[in-house]
Amino acid sequence: MESNSKMLQVTSYIGSALLTVGIVIFLYGAFGTGLTTTIGIGIGTVMGAVFVFLMGIFLVVTEEMILNSRSCKKESV
Repeated sequence: MESNSKMLQVTSYIGSALLTVGIVIFLYGAFGTGLTTTIGIGIGTVMGAVFVFLMGIFLVVTEEMILNSRSCKKESV
């Protein structure tokens, strides 16, 4: 259970850092320079942050379900 908690914390830290960087890049492109490529890079970074966060949560939930199903099988035998 402790490894799941650590993995979830790392995933949230990385996701929030990427999200912050993506928002800064997007705002810089939208209000600072007006370059559409910078806006696209910002949007892509935000989407990547969401993807990383969702994949991290998916891995934690999957691992937890596998461990719970193994413990239920051991108890029933």
